[in-house]
Amino acid sequence: MNLRGGRMAGGKHILGKPKNHRIFGTARVGERGQIVIPKEARQFYDIRPGDTVLVLGSGESGLVLSKPEVLDRVARQILEDMGRNEEK
Repeated sequence: MNLRGGRMAGGKHILGKPKNHRIFGTARVGERGQIVIPKEARQFYDIRPGDTVLVLGSGESGLVLSKPEVLDRVARQILEDMGRNEEK
């Protein structure tokens, strides 16, 4: 698998992982700290110019980029589950 500059339409599925776990290649950090999200990843996740992405970090796992609305749905689900647990 060529990760350096290789094209991966729709990303490359990672064997042994769920189908939504994919590798889209690499991105180089520019002089101003900017990165370009690979075209295939932008298309796969429908990321368009002007969209906002959330950047999360973990000392152990590194960085994660996500659309904020994805985590909004997750947060709402967690709060709903917590509410159900409190009712018991």
